[in-house]
Amino acid sequence: MRAAAATRFGGIEVLDVVELPIPEPGPGQVRVRVRAAGIQPFDLAVRGGWTPPYGSVDFPQPLGNEFAGVVDAVGEQVDTIEAGAEVLGFSVLNAQAEYVVVGADAVTPKPPEMPWEVAGGFTAGTQTATLALDQLDLKPGQTLLVHAAAGSVGTAAVQLAQLRGAKVIGTASPVNQDYLRSLGATPVIYGEGLADRIHQLAPGGVDAVLDGAGGAALDLSLALVAPAKIVTLVDHDRAADLGVQLVHGTRSAERLAGLAQLYAEGKLKFPVRRTYSLHEIQDAHREVATGHGRGKVVLIVG
Repeated sequence: MRAAAATRFGGIEVLDVVELPIPEPGPGQVRVRVRAAGIQPFDLAVRGGWTPPYGSVDFPQPLGNEFAGVVDAVGEQVDTIEAGAEVLGFSVLNAQAEYVVVGADAVTPKPPEMPWEVAGGFTAGTQTATLALDQLDLKPGQTLLVHAAAGSVGTAAVQLAQLRGAKVIGTASPVNQDYLRSLGATPVIYGEGLADRIHQLAPGGVDAVLDGAGGAALDLSLALVAPAKIVTLVDHDRAADLGVQLVHGTRSAERLAGLAQLYAEGKLKFPVRRTYSLHEIQDAHREVATGHGRGKVVLIVG
């Protein structure tokens, strides 16, 4: 099979399309013929030398921890899903390949209304947003500030917070202000004077912050709410010292199924910014590395 893999730790240049043996499912596992797989900062971190928890890196290492495709083989002791089922799911690594093997409890049926490119990049952003909102324990009527609200996690968080009855203020570049408005958020341009603009929009203050930008955005957030009411998605190295939260919890097929149903019902939009082929993996990493743009970057595998 072909796979987009890191051949060693390093920069963009270590990425290549390689040939690997097709994996076989063991007991309790399924093999999925991958149609699309999401790309996210997680992949850039692994490529650069970070080893994720519960995972190991073995070069050449296919990247990617979210995918969508068709189940083509089922291991023993699996009676919840059959070959031929269209699914979306998650892994620790190895998703950016023509085939991936995961536990049967790591996939859920893909709604017919969901395009393959959306399904391939849907898992990480929506589940991360859900876990973060659970930690912030937002109540109806409270106000959430989302930094980098036009990104994939931000896009999901803006909508899911409103479904919980919260009001949302989202920071983004000037070009993404109308986009955030279309999601129901109150947009605000980041940069100098941001604190004053937020105070004008929320004279009574904000109740919690989801930080997808880090740096100055996180520093500003600490002046707005208590550290425990902040979840940062990016400033991992500073979180413990500052007392802010990182995202905790594990992904689940049950949660993913509920989020996919929200998409199918038209209650959760999940735009794809751009798609790339396997052989364009270096270009895809370059785009994700910019940290800008709305929606998800997705690799089309087959």
